[in-house]
Formats: sequence, C-alpha cells, structure tokens
Amino acid sequence: MTPPKRSRPPHPSPPRQKTAALERKPDWIRMDLPSGERFAGIRGWLHERGLHTVCEEARCPNLGECWKGGTATIMVLGETCTRACRFCAVSTGNPRGALDPDEPAKVAEAVGLMELRYVVLTSVDRDDLEDGGASHFAACVRAIHEACPEVLVECLVPDFGGDRAAIRRLVEAGPQVFGHNLETVRRLSPSVRDRRCGYDLSLEVLEAAGAMRPGLVTKSSLMLGLGETEREIDEALADLRSAGVEVLTLGQYLRPSRRHLPVREYLTPARFEALAERARALGFAYVAAGPMVRSSYKAAEFWLQSRLAGRNARPGLAPSFDPFGVPEVGTAYPKEKT
Repeated sequence: MTPPKRSRPPHPSPPRQKTAALERKPDWIRMDLPSGERFAGIRGWLHERGLHTVCEEARCPNLGECWKGGTATIMVLGETCTRACRFCAVSTGNPRGALDPDEPAKVAEAVGLMELRYVVLTSVDRDDLEDGGASHFAACVRAIHEACPEVLVECLVPDFGGDRAAIRRLVEAGPQVFGHNLETVRRLSPSVRDRRCGYDLSLEVLEAAGAMRPGLVTKSSLMLGLGETEREIDEALADLRSAGVEVLTLGQYLRPSRRHLPVREYLTPARFEALAERARALGFAYVAAGPMVRSSYKAAEFWLQSRLAGRNARPGLAPSFDPFGVPEVGTAYPKEKT
C-alpha cells in the first residue's frame, strides 16, 4: 500500500485541564509492582553482568508483565545518556567514550539465560562516540544472532545524528525490526526533546533504514498527554506512514518526577482506541494504543513474532505454529538428504 501524503485533517482541539488537577492519576492508570521468582532471577542475572534494561531505568509500568511473558528491553552502551530530553528518567551526563568491550557477549548470554523469544535492544544517546555507538550496538545484535539464532531482535535506536553510515551499520547487523521513536508532535518536539533531536530528523532516520533493506520492519511511538491537539496527532501519524513506518505504539505520557514535564491531559482508553482506528485507516500494519502502552510493548512484540516468523526468518530457519496460533519462531529446517 502506498503511504499517504502528509496531511493536516481538521480536528477541534480537546479541552485542557489544569496541571494541578492532573497530579492524581485516573482510575485507568494502574501499575502493578513487579514481583515473583522469575522477575528476581532476571534482574539478578542482568545486574551480575553489569547490564541495564530500559524497563528499570525508565521506570516502565509494564516491566513485570513483559519479563514474565518472555520479552525484555536491554539497554546497551551504558546507562548515561548524553542528551537531556524533558520526559525521560534515564541519567544524563558525559560518559567520555567509556564502553564495555565485553557487553555484546554479556548481552547474548543474558538473552539465552532469560530464555527470551523476542528481545528489544535499545540504548542511550552517545554523542561522545564517533558513530554514536552504532558499531557497538551492531556488535550486540550479531552476538545475539550467533548465540541464540532463534531469537528475534528489535533495535530501538537513537537518531545517530542522521549519519547514514551509522544507520546502515546497524541495519546490516540483521535486526528484524528497526525502531526509532518520534515521541511527540512537530510543535512540541523542541520543548519535549533534547535540542539535538528533531522531528524531521527522526522521520528521515526511519525512512532511510526502511530503504536500506527490503523486508525490514520499521516501528515508532508517540507519547500523548503533553498538550498536543487532535490535528497535530493526525499530522504525526500521516508523517510516519509517509516515512514507511509499519508498526506504531501510542501511550500515555507519565511524569517520572517533578523535574520533568507535567502531564497536560490523561487520555481515556476510548480516546486511545479512536486514535488506533484512525492510525489503522492510514495503513499501519499493527497499532498498539492504550494508557499503559509503551514503545516496547508485549502485545506488539507478540504480534511481530507471529508476523516475522513467516516473513523475515533468518536464513536456515522456518516458522512452526502451535494449535492456538502462537508462533514458535526459529524452528530449524530439516537438512536435505544429499
């Protein structure tokens, strides 16, 4: 399907609520504290190896649910970001070129120990490195493929300053999904994201990655509740489709601390479903939308497992399916007799 041209359909702006009234979250915002033996075991394995997850660093509300379901988001390139977006809880600073050369092997080992079927690799921004850390990120992808060939890998990447060589380096490492988050609408981008980020830059990164390898799935995400209008959301959705993005997640922005941007609006589940329908009408292959949906979200990852099992399996691997329709990706082809 040909992506639609970027457009600005007319929609009235929703009424705004006072910030003070939004400090108390509505009933549909519910976060369960992670617990249980599996959660404790996974956290122990990761911490012992000096690895980090964006699940913990960004205080994701779905942490326990996703780890229990066999998906996880591992953060590579350290825990200190060189950018300071006004919505993000990850620590900021200057790592001064520090890298763990053993991190790719540690990541691959952790993926095997966690018995994951689908892993998301993400990273902080590393403007202190010549290629933004793309080479190291790519090495982590290759290490997972070598150690756990049955595991599907999604990369949720920074913009690498738009460096096409850095983007290609990561694409050629072989992830099945290339994700980069637009985060918010055009008008709010300068006030929500670090000044080195850019609305158009993010669209260019997604479009460039999709053009570099046929069959590569591109994915993006928007946080809502920062003061965007309906018209601005529709513009962002159309822009993402024009950039060739296939998979979209829409979630509620939740303020990590009083130092971060305040929530301007809590969208109801019904509003999220209406937005999801509008996104599907634009031609997105899959949309996950809801107050607790995040860019790395279990339901979206399970759908991608099913889709990629047949569409984009690694060489020498083929899908098999159980009677309930849940894919067991990465079943090896039987060797042909010679």
